[in-house]
Order: sequence, then structure tokens, then C-alpha cells
Amino acid sequence: MQATPPSVFVTGATGFIGQRLVSALVEQGYRVRAMVRPDAKIDTRLPPHVEQIPVDITDVDKLAGIVPESSAVIYCAGSVRGRSAADFSIANVEGVGAMLAALGRVAEAPPMLLLSSLAASQPGLSDYARSKYQGEQLLLGKNSLPWTIIRPPAVYGPGDKEMLPLLKMIRRGLLAHAGPRDQRLSLLHVDDLAAAVTAWLSAPQPCYQKTFAIDDGTAGGYDWAAIGEAVKDGNFRMIKLPRALLNIAARSNMLVSTLLGYAPMLTPGKVRELTHPEWLCDNSDFSAISGWEPKLDLKTGARQLFATEP
Repeated sequence: MQATPPSVFVTGATGFIGQRLVSALVEQGYRVRAMVRPDAKIDTRLPPHVEQIPVDITDVDKLAGIVPESSAVIYCAGSVRGRSAADFSIANVEGVGAMLAALGRVAEAPPMLLLSSLAASQPGLSDYARSKYQGEQLLLGKNSLPWTIIRPPAVYGPGDKEMLPLLKMIRRGLLAHAGPRDQRLSLLHVDDLAAAVTAWLSAPQPCYQKTFAIDDGTAGGYDWAAIGEAVKDGNFRMIKLPRALLNIAARSNMLVSTLLGYAPMLTPGKVRELTHPEWLCDNSDFSAISGWEPKLDLKTGARQLFATEP
């Protein structure tokens, strides 16, 4: 008699990272149950064999009925755009708290993996960074629960809408950067992030009550010249965007977004993130525990990306 495959409950399954993660889990033989909005119809962005669970991300009672049927919970939901702290709070803080409250009602709670952000290491820079930090802090106070935090840096790959315009511009020969020329940045391909999650699922216990910041394995990250070389193979022009100009654009964007009612990406806080001198990770602890190793540096990842992107 064939054993029932382990069940994984995933929030944020329809986002850029979530979709890629769900596909990787299905390929690895996991039974995936994906959170969708309570009023949502069947979401065609998810593979057909994925069970779609309509539930509000802050509904503790319903979540408490879902998590006992799961071998693990992966909290991938997150807000990256907003005009104020409140815009980030529901997914990045309140939803995390609700999931922890639901897990706290289970006699033997399944392990929970929180996909956070490297931005949480600098909570004073922006409302987004602070919300990620606050979400993490909720886990740090739950020593009785089996949790792990992974902080990825900037993630790119198929389906990405944030880094792709920058990479396409570099591909055309123009590298416009906001941070200093010697700014150091860690990067991570979405498929390597998905592989890190499946590595965690194979043996989560050694990772309990630990936080890991992981990247593509490039020691010391990339400066902007290295990013250009990896994406364009030379023959590109670098332009430093003045911070004063970025701040003007960010303040204008905030005003227009208030008038038109959309959630902006470029804000004064985002400018502070973009110009922070260093966003670096270190894989050594997570790799030693899980056996995971990234396979795609930026040169390889960009080559694969542009083989499928127009």
C-alpha cells in the first residue's frame, strides 16, 4: 500500500516566489495545500493537483482547523508595496501572528518556515523592513513551537516583476544604479530558494529556533560592475542615479498613490533600502545543517532567464 505523501500548507502561494515554490514541492512529491482568498475562484496560476484552501490570513479559528492536517507550514505571504506601515502589517505581521496562534492550539504543531527578507536585518530603513522584523519577532517569542526563519536577499527568476526591468535594462547595455558603485549585494535565484525550502522540509528539526540569511553562494556578494558583467558580459554603461532625484520621485509617487489609491513601490523608505551600502548573506550555517547548496549564480541565472524572457 502506497504511503500518503506529506502535506505542506503554503500561504502566499500565488505570488512570484510562492508559485515557483509550489511547483517545486509538487515535483518533489509533496501534497500541497495552498491558501487562497476567501472570495477567490479557482486560481489557474496554481498546478491542478494543488488543493486550494479559501481562508483569510488572519482567521485564527479556521487556520487552527487547517494546520493539524499539515506536515509543515510555509509562510510565504508578504506585502512589498505600501504607503504606510498599515499597508504592510496584515501580511507581514498580523498574518504571522494568526498562524502562530493557530499552531499554538495544536497539541503537536507542525514545523513552520517563515520566508522573511534580508530587509528585516535593518528595520529602521523602511516600513517594509520594520514589518518584516516585527513578523520575525513574533516567532522569537515562541520557543515552544518548531519554527525556522529564512531571510532571502533580492530574489529574481521566471515570473519576477521587480528585478526583471533592471536586468532587462542591463541586458540592453545600461546599468542605472541607486546605491554607491561599491555597494555589496547578495542575490538569489528563485529556484535555489525553492530548493532551500525543500531541503528544510527533509530535516527541519536541526533548524528549529534559528534564522538563516541565504544567497547564491557568491562570497561578498556583487558590486554593480560585477552585476553588469554577469548580465551583459561587458559593454555596458553605468549611471549613478542621484539620491536627491530618487527622493523627489519617491515623494511624488507617494502623493500620486494617495490620490489614485494604489500601493507604491518607490517610497522614501525604499530609497533608503536601495542606497544602503551592504545587503549580504552567509550560507555556511544553513548549508552545514541542511546540505543545501545553491546552483545558480547571477551569470547562470540571467542566461537561463533571458533564454525564456523576450
